[in-house]
Amino acid sequence: MNIDPFLSDRTVSAYRTYLLLERSLSENTSSAYLEDLSKLLIYLKDAHIDYLRADLDVLRDFLIALSDIGVCGRSQARIISGIKSFYRFLVFDGKLSDDPTELLEAPKIGMRLPEVLTLEEIDAVMSVIDLSSPQGHRNRAMLEVLYSCGLRVSELVNLQISNLYLKEEYISVVGKGDKQRIVPISRCAIKEIGYWMQDRAFITPKAGEEDVLFLNRRGTRLTRNMVFLLVKQYAEMAGVRKCISPHTFRHSFATHLLEGGANLRAIQEMLGHKSILTTEIYTHVDMKLLRDQVNRFHPMNQGN
Repeated sequence: MNIDPFLSDRTVSAYRTYLLLERSLSENTSSAYLEDLSKLLIYLKDAHIDYLRADLDVLRDFLIALSDIGVCGRSQARIISGIKSFYRFLVFDGKLSDDPTELLEAPKIGMRLPEVLTLEEIDAVMSVIDLSSPQGHRNRAMLEVLYSCGLRVSELVNLQISNLYLKEEYISVVGKGDKQRIVPISRCAIKEIGYWMQDRAFITPKAGEEDVLFLNRRGTRLTRNMVFLLVKQYAEMAGVRKCISPHTFRHSFATHLLEGGANLRAIQEMLGHKSILTTEIYTHVDMKLLRDQVNRFHPMNQGN
């Protein structure tokens, strides 16, 4: 079965054997899993991303792309099941140490729009961060950069000091496929980075991590999962009931720009989307917000 150039015939054969023997799936079910997996691999090929390097953000972007082309929630859930099975196999086979699908959630039935925070909710999340704690300024700076620049979490944890041009108020980001892009950064984020750099001076970076901006206490870069857990913790402390992740700040960045009148092409460039079709998901978010406003405040809807 020719699924994708990323996978060798040996890998496909080993995975098929895993489905049939380890998972005890039928021939038809195994073929369906491989067919669904091919959709992800084609997407990764177009984005120039090796399947072994695909992270949670990449997989979530893939789900948004499925929604964009009209794949229903039920079909998305089935595809996710196949993807999870494949990455469990890669861990089982020793090709990966961590499963990037562990926190990947199946969409609800129907089109799944990204969750977006209001400005009040973002302020609430920022306000609960304890700046007197050893990692307080680091965490505040990370969230400010996520929202100010619309970064993917993988781009955040790999952000380097040498790629900060704070006097000029922009940063250089290495995104998918090792493509570099220039993104403006807010003065608030710049201020928080300055506070963090004062604290960072007391940390000794491990070899090879000297240029990494955000470090843990051991001097190594943070993991994506650690940022995910911090965002969840702060959202809960702030009383935000929405199901959010680091990617929510990226969605909020794009949606708020669109609401403010920003050009969709400019948003595409700042997000690092290869296709404008991916960016257009935010027009759906914007329309949903407009509908909600009409339903809440139009006089014909009052009392109904």
